[in-house]
Amino acid sequence: MSPESMDAVFQALANDKRRKLLDYVKEHPGCLVKDVCKEFDVTRIAVMKHLTVLEKANLLITDKRGRDKHLFINVIPIQMIHSRWTSEYSALWAGRMLDIKFLAEQKQVESEDKRKQK
Repeated sequence: MSPESMDAVFQALANDKRRKLLDYVKEHPGCLVKDVCKEFDVTRIAVMKHLTVLEKANLLITDKRGRDKHLFINVIPIQMIHSRWTSEYSALWAGRMLDIKFLAEQKQVESEDKRKQK
């Protein structure tokens, strides 16, 4: 994922209305633009501007069938951002967990050796 496209995702998600709009589309896959407009207390033009931002950030997929525009959420950009940070932390914490496991096993062996010596 390019830095520019990541910026677009963060910019799109920075707005509360757009996050709520994405939540609605996630809960109602294939919904129409007119359905979204009914759910939000803003003008159709404002909804269309928010949808355009989400589409440019690749968070929203539209399927135009005749005059209707069906909306679907695209979770891939969010998943890529999530994986970027969590995979680094996962590797870090996996290494630390191995260290803790090694120390715990070493202490157990030492305590068993002391018990046998008594």
